[in-house]
Amino acid sequence: MGAGALDYALHGPYASRRVVAVDVNAERLERMRRLFPPEAAARRGVELHFVDATGIDVPSVLRSLNDGDGYDDVMVFAAHRGLVETADALLGQDGCLNFFAGPTDRSFSAGLNLYNVHYEGTHVVGTSGGSRSDMEESLSLSAAGAINPSKMVTHVGGLDAVPDALLGLPTFTGGKVLVYPHADMDLVAIEDFAELGRHDARFADLADLLRGTDGIWNPEAERYVLDHFTGASAG
Repeated sequence: MGAGALDYALHGPYASRRVVAVDVNAERLERMRRLFPPEAAARRGVELHFVDATGIDVPSVLRSLNDGDGYDDVMVFAAHRGLVETADALLGQDGCLNFFAGPTDRSFSAGLNLYNVHYEGTHVVGTSGGSRSDMEESLSLSAAGAINPSKMVTHVGGLDAVPDALLGLPTFTGGKVLVYPHADMDLVAIEDFAELGRHDARFADLADLLRGTDGIWNPEAERYVLDHFTGASAG
C-alpha cells in the first residue's frame, strides 16, 4: 500500500510540496525510485525523497529534509510500536499521524506525545482506504490515468499459488500479488520473467510485453496469461 499511497500523494488531488518515502529495505526503495523518479516529481513541483532508515536517526534526518520542521502528515504502514512513536516525533504543528496499518493484536499500543496533542494540535487517525468514497475516488483516478494501481503488482500467479503465497507472507518482501483463478501458473516475480524465459518461451513473451511499460503489469500481459496459462494452453 505504500506504493499506492506514494502514487496518490504525487498524482492525486492534493498539491503536496514535499514527499518523503521511508523504508528499511533497499530493494523496495530502489523499485520505488524506478516507478516514481524524483526528476518526474520535480517537474510537477513536488520535492521527492527516498530514505533508507537502516542505521540512522530517522527523526533527525527526516526533519533535516523538511527545513528542520515537522511534517503535516505522516503515514504508518506497519503495526510496529517503534514506527508509531517515530511518526509521532515527526509531526509538526497540527500534524496528523495516519495509522493505516491495521493491527491484529487487540492490545497493540504505543507512546504518544500528549504535550504536543494539547499545545501543538497534533492528532491521530486510523484509516483503511476501504470506504465506499475511497473506492470511488480510486476508480475515478485510475480511469482518468492519474494513478496506476498496476505499479503495486510485483508477483503474478494462478489459484494454486495462493496457499504458499499466504503462508509466505511473514517473510514476503514484494508488493501486491495478482492471482488469476483460471491460470495454471506458479507464483512468479515479474522481475524474474526474463530469466524464466530461457526455459519457457511464454515468460520471455511476457517480459517483452512489459518492456513497453518499464516492467509494470499491463492489459497485454494479462491477456497473454489468460490465453496461454489456462486450460489446454497451460504447460
